[in-house]
Amino acid sequence: MDSLEEKMRAARERSWETFGKRLTFYVPGMIRCDGVRGRYQAVSITGQRCDLQCGHCRGELLRSMPRVETPDALVARCLRLAECGENGVLISGGCDRNGRLPWDAFLSAIREIKERGGLHVSVHSGLVDRSTARRLKEAGVDQALIDVAGDDETYRRVCHVPFGIEEIVSSLEALEDAGLAIVPHVVCGLHFGEIRGERRALEIISNFDVAALVIVSIMKIPGKQDARFGPPRAAAVAEIIAEARLLLPEAPISLGCARQRGNRDLERLAIDAGVSRMALPSDEAVEHARGHGLEVRFQLTCCSVPEGLGGIPAPLA
Repeated sequence: MDSLEEKMRAARERSWETFGKRLTFYVPGMIRCDGVRGRYQAVSITGQRCDLQCGHCRGELLRSMPRVETPDALVARCLRLAECGENGVLISGGCDRNGRLPWDAFLSAIREIKERGGLHVSVHSGLVDRSTARRLKEAGVDQALIDVAGDDETYRRVCHVPFGIEEIVSSLEALEDAGLAIVPHVVCGLHFGEIRGERRALEIISNFDVAALVIVSIMKIPGKQDARFGPPRAAAVAEIIAEARLLLPEAPISLGCARQRGNRDLERLAIDAGVSRMALPSDEAVEHARGHGLEVRFQLTCCSVPEGLGGIPAPLA
């Protein structure tokens, strides 16, 4: 295709053919959007601890999550969420040096949460082997969110792992074999703000049966973030979204919440590129969607969650 505009037009038309002319906006976690609070809290099973200290985050994103560092604390927190009418929970945490989370200690707790609380459970899986993926499925996990990088050098330099992206591919295979719903996340600008391995990441993802795809981008995070990171251009992210739509025509694609906030150009271009979901929309994004003639819906969960769970009757804007 000769231009980004033509690529985005083809992508959004493909999206509308597959999903209809509608767009679902999401309010995740404890975040408020126009006075409405999300009902899908994220919690950390490692507290603020993350051994990898990836350059674009360095554990700062964990600071906003309630700490549930023991199985009993996780169960207690999640049962309170269920009693308060929450729709579900995202169980997250920091990784060890091998990119893994301590799931073994929390499997029985997750099973209890499902049996007693009935919450929809998402996990930031990290890297997993086949045994761990199978046991997450058996415990009742509804979906596994996993970051997919597409460049060995980027993965090693930014995420400080001693291996390449073959470990991500192996984890995707394990999750698929276990029958877990997979929601890959692609971080645009992971190579110090540059677009480098994102297209390869999309190619990898296209080999798997994914429940949805979330596109996010590097954002400025107060605290210890490596100063070399800056947000990629909105047009560059939109081009990745358009290419994702053309490569994965059947997958719901979302612009996730981990992105440069207040970037109206990014929101507008993401809609023009055919996203079917978007977290934390601005009023301008909602109006832009309506300008395309799209039916606008709202949901109080993470944007990885299937439509229909936690909708609200009135629009946010």
